[in-house]
Amino acid sequence: MAASKGCSNLHRFLNSVTPIVPSRTLFLACEHDEMNLHGKLSNDKEGDVGYFKLKDLWNCYEEWSAFGVETRVALKSGETVKQYYIPYLSAVQIYVASSKSPSMLSRSEADVDSESLSDDSRSSEPSRSLSKVSSNTWDSASEDSSHDQGGSWSCRDRFGDIYLEYFETCSMNLRVPFTNKMDELLKNHPELNSLTSLDVSPASWMAVSWYPIYHIPNINDKDLSACFLTYHTLSSIFLDLYALLIVEDDRDELSDEIWLSPYGIAAYKMRGDLWIKSGTAEYAKFVNLQKAATSWLKQLNVYHHDSSFFASRLTV
Repeated sequence: MAASKGCSNLHRFLNSVTPIVPSRTLFLACEHDEMNLHGKLSNDKEGDVGYFKLKDLWNCYEEWSAFGVETRVALKSGETVKQYYIPYLSAVQIYVASSKSPSMLSRSEADVDSESLSDDSRSSEPSRSLSKVSSNTWDSASEDSSHDQGGSWSCRDRFGDIYLEYFETCSMNLRVPFTNKMDELLKNHPELNSLTSLDVSPASWMAVSWYPIYHIPNINDKDLSACFLTYHTLSSIFLDLYALLIVEDDRDELSDEIWLSPYGIAAYKMRGDLWIKSGTAEYAKFVNLQKAATSWLKQLNVYHHDSSFFASRLTV
């Protein structure tokens, strides 16, 4: 990736590590229309809704885990180096509908595997339609939970049942790259390869830690030791809200792909203004992303080991 003029190094890094997955479409069965709280299909285009497969997301990290992901870093000297980062699964929580929550969709595995990308997916509409459907599905589940329990239900009831929860606590030298860890988790959670963003609650998320392994040319610069945490949603309800540091020109409006841009970030060893200059609009967005990550963890009431580690060593 060429270093884009006018973009900060942090901006280019986030572009480089943003997973891009195929946008798929699925027909919403008419007999389940009543599950929409608004009494009609959320998507007006004949019941088609957009989504992505979690397996496609895991696959994004396969090559990065083996070879690292490249990002261009412009140094103060004017020289540009290629920095390579390895991704590690830092945390993941996946919530699915409880057994009492009726399904909004009528589909089979064969339907999903045999479907093709429709022309409707070649726009930004799929992520928006999926956001509406996901929101309505889980709002419906929440109403049912409230009704079943006489109006008394907790936030965790609203999220659904936890299918997978994993928080990495090992020191860095004992960790394995993202794909290796996912292979381990798949042994006891095989549905990780069959779930889609329609199957999981909007409370489902993951965090990926990024540590540098080398840069070309090999120079001695402490500023190149910066490490990052990126937070990503596993449903599409927040996709249109958290694309804060991604330039619209970097995206093809007619693409059949979904950018899973980070909705939160944390940084460690990010010294000085090499990565981003304070007082700029991009810096303000960076601060908002930091706050969003902290707020998200507080709302879910979870302790994220890596988040605490980064916060205790905050240098920006």
